[in-house]
Amino acid sequence: MPLPFILGAAAAIAGVTGVGAGIHGAAKMSDANGTIKQAKERHEKNIARFQEAEGKVNSVMDELGCLELNIMNSFKDFADTIEKIHNRPEFEEIERDNVKLPKPDIQKLKDVSVGAGVLLGGIGGAAAGTAGGFAAAGATTAAVMALGTASTGTAIASLSGAAATNATLAALGGGALAAGGGGMALGSTILGVSTLGVGLLVSGMIFNVTGSKLSDQADEAYRQMKKAEENINKIVEYLNNLQKTASSYIDTLKKVKYEYYENFNMVLYTVNSIGKTDWNSFTYKEKKQTENTVLLVGLLYKMCEINLVLKAENEEAVNSVNETEVRKMQDEAAIIMEKEILIL
Repeated sequence: MPLPFILGAAAAIAGVTGVGAGIHGAAKMSDANGTIKQAKERHEKNIARFQEAEGKVNSVMDELGCLELNIMNSFKDFADTIEKIHNRPEFEEIERDNVKLPKPDIQKLKDVSVGAGVLLGGIGGAAAGTAGGFAAAGATTAAVMALGTASTGTAIASLSGAAATNATLAALGGGALAAGGGGMALGSTILGVSTLGVGLLVSGMIFNVTGSKLSDQADEAYRQMKKAEENINKIVEYLNNLQKTASSYIDTLKKVKYEYYENFNMVLYTVNSIGKTDWNSFTYKEKKQTENTVLLVGLLYKMCEINLVLKAENEEAVNSVNETEVRKMQDEAAIIMEKEILIL
């Protein structure tokens, strides 16, 4: 066979092979682009679910945090009023029906009240979730921390506004849900997947890699999306559980708070308006109102000590909701309200 003919035939075969490879490569690129698009859309939906759950739990936790801080901030008025009553009995620790309430500590109540006031002063300009962070870590703990010393050596109680809030957050080891919150390096996981997904969707990169290479990268993007989805599912479940628990706890706190103010307002009237400051001159009803108030202050103090979030032992794990302690505290509150508080 003449050489030109052989070369021509070889060229034709090579041409056909090249076209075949090109079609195959184009098909791979099309499949890869479809995989990337699917991964990106699914990931964006997952992120939207996370952000929705985060927004809802931040709102509820902020409500709980502010409620607890306002309750504790009122303790100074209670302490000041009680101190005006002469010959009052020593209100001892309460321990009945498996419920234990501490003996009222006037100075501790004043300190917590001041700390709560410091934090409330900075909540207004703080980021969403800040007050919720205090509830997550235990509002009483946060209020006590607010009387401590910042990393600069300055007494936190001497600070005001956002500076005091930030110093307390630093003392607690973080803010918002991080003060007892997310517990997983979600940000870096999301960033990693987002960067990969967006990077692969850049047209210049798509047309500068082979079909096989792009297919490998598309598979990797999908794999990372699935991994992030598993993490997000865990976190969303945790956030939803935290929201449900916090909402329930808010209801209980409000009931106790209402009863507390009902009784305390009458004590205020007796001491400040009528001017009675001798326990021996108190009527039976006035004494019971005072005893109710003392009991309810102890209950509220204990309720505000509860940290709603149990921090995970490592950054790869999701934190857990302190459901056992919350339910136990709610049961104790029900017992106190039903058996110990005399409705007058």
